[in-house]
Amino acid sequence: MINRPISRRDFVKTTTAIAGTAIIGSKINLSAAEQKRTATDIVTLGKTGLKPTRLGFGTGTDSGNVQFRLGKEEFINLIHYAYDKGIRYFDCAQSYRTFGWIGDAIKGLPREKLFILSKVPGKPEDALKVIDNHRKTFNTDYIDALLIHCMTKVNWTDEYKRIMDAFDEAKEKKWILAKGVSCHSLPALQDSVASPWTEVHLVRINPQARHIDGPNEAWNRPGNKIEPVIEEIKKMSAKGRGILGMKIIGNGEFTNAEDREKSIRFAMSCKEVHAITIGFKSRAEIDEAIERINRALAS
Repeated sequence: MINRPISRRDFVKTTTAIAGTAIIGSKINLSAAEQKRTATDIVTLGKTGLKPTRLGFGTGTDSGNVQFRLGKEEFINLIHYAYDKGIRYFDCAQSYRTFGWIGDAIKGLPREKLFILSKVPGKPEDALKVIDNHRKTFNTDYIDALLIHCMTKVNWTDEYKRIMDAFDEAKEKKWILAKGVSCHSLPALQDSVASPWTEVHLVRINPQARHIDGPNEAWNRPGNKIEPVIEEIKKMSAKGRGILGMKIIGNGEFTNAEDREKSIRFAMSCKEVHAITIGFKSRAEIDEAIERINRALAS
């Protein structure tokens, strides 16, 4: 083999090509790393700018009776276990039996890392006082997202104008950072999408259509379909709304592992949905949900 001296020009070309290949390779590796998504990723909730984790801990299964039966000490331990596993989003409500436990449950956790969602039922006479009571009960200066709870009525934005105004005032006071509604009928859901007032939607989704919003003003009826709900979710997304999914485990009725897998995979495939909440009563359920979500996101 004849060794020829390499010119300076050839040397520069060669080293530049090698460096370019290395850079391209590192970009490919970085891209792959960036694309890896998990259940405990911090996500952005639409135009609100708020940042929950992709998976949230629901504290209100069967109106909170399931978690309440654990006892306060075990409930608090479970909240801290979820936090240690990376969950930062906690879904609460005034009508849940666990409502009065939340302040002690999040005590000692860094507030700035938490996303606390809560809900106000009905049309309280002094709505602003009720909103303030959420802050006091949770021992916090603010609630990240506060929702009108369990809306089923058509044209509810007219009937609830006084409550919506109180939410607006609370937001001006920085008692709440975002406002929205939890809907339990398709007419209410459609009105929430049409209204410019709504910033955050809590929507029932699962492919089995169990406890899904339907055409009647009722919180649950058999025979409802998921397709109209998905249509409304796409409209929410186009408007930059924050979109949170619930009833992923069919109101706790998906006792079959195949149903849970199917539903979680469906939720993770809905790119418009930013995060989901699941009601937990054990460490094993938290671990399983994280594992299923991670697997769904990787596939």
